[in-house]
Amino acid sequence: MNNNFLSELTVVILTYKTNRDILINCLNSIDERVNVLIVENSNKFENKNEFLDKFKNLSIKCTGSNLGFGGGHNFGFKIINTKFALALSPDTICDKKFFEKLKIYLESDLDFTILGVNFYEEDINKTGHSSYGYFKKNNIEKKFNETLIEVDWIIGCAIIINLKKFVDKVVFDENLFIYFEDFDLCKRLSKIGKKILASKILFIKHIGNSSSIAVMPEHKTAAIKFRSWHWRWSEFYFYKKNYGSLHAHKKCSYKLIKFFIFMIFFKIRSNNELYNLNKYSFLGLYNAILGKKSFYRIDH
Repeated sequence: MNNNFLSELTVVILTYKTNRDILINCLNSIDERVNVLIVENSNKFENKNEFLDKFKNLSIKCTGSNLGFGGGHNFGFKIINTKFALALSPDTICDKKFFEKLKIYLESDLDFTILGVNFYEEDINKTGHSSYGYFKKNNIEKKFNETLIEVDWIIGCAIIINLKKFVDKVVFDENLFIYFEDFDLCKRLSKIGKKILASKILFIKHIGNSSSIAVMPEHKTAAIKFRSWHWRWSEFYFYKKNYGSLHAHKKCSYKLIKFFIFMIFFKIRSNNELYNLNKYSFLGLYNAILGKKSFYRIDH
């Protein structure tokens, strides 16, 4: 494989106290000739020397505090000097031929802004989740060229980004702490006439749930609260920003009543897990409707 394009690519991995083994598996799947930047969304990266000794193509920077998905990634984009970035979640594993095939796009005259990847068919069948899609149902897949299709959105766990297309390398909306950043980015770009492309030949495996909050049993309750609050806050924010306040209320406001009723119901039934899920879904949506910033955080 020609190495020329590798000097124009940096893999940016955003972590937050991420499980060690999951992160190592991700790093092992990255071509050793590609520069990798880990952005740790806190003030300390555990086992830093171990990682730097093991991966010679790696550098690590700490943000100092948790800036969220958008803020953490933008922090990383601003300190790298390459034309292209691959924003890669730590809970992913790149196919063995991923970087060889990526060459097709980075060394061609393809003028893209962002480029998505593909999931293995068996993973799609297992989870029901695709790596790209459309905002409207029943859209017909539109071919861009032999290996690319035009889509409405691509998943945020692996996005190839042409940083030259973004002013001051600000890619993501930092008002979104977590969730819906990929949808929002794609919607924003489509509004200004940029095509959202997804590759049919760049494969990754997405494990999901990479932080220590998600993988450690003692943090299960905290994870439920965190995800429920932020998912509903971000959902309303996304709809309000991209479709207007009336549409956002139409899509989400009835859920406020539903979450409140279920919260009371599961409190009476002493089902703490479902009580917390509905309570924090209610609180996240309620604060979004009030126009408050995405403020909910947890420490662990």
